[in-house]
Amino acid sequence: MKQAEIFMRDKLAGMLTEDENGFTFQYNPDYLNSGDSEAISLTMPLKNEPYKDKVLFPFFDGLIPEGWLLVIAERSWKINQRDRMSLLLACCKDCIGAISVIPANIDRNEE
Repeated sequence: MKQAEIFMRDKLAGMLTEDENGFTFQYNPDYLNSGDSEAISLTMPLKNEPYKDKVLFPFFDGLIPEGWLLVIAERSWKINQRDRMSLLLACCKDCIGAISVIPANIDRNEE
């Protein structure tokens, strides 16, 4: 099982998980209850129920580099381009925009 904490402007927005059943994204209850929370994507509006799919959600897949940058990532981290969650975890800590993807159980003080 692979997990990532999804941050929106440095606030923990939710958790993305890949397991044998596919992918799940669940908004953090504290994030949902804050007065200034906003959806991470128009395709994933705020809700209490988890999002589930057999493939990586298009919003997250769109964060993964393409072209020559993807080739560099594949070679540097020895990740198969079909392993979308591993690519997301390796390449998307500091994305352009408001979203950050941080591997779960990482001590952010060590970064």
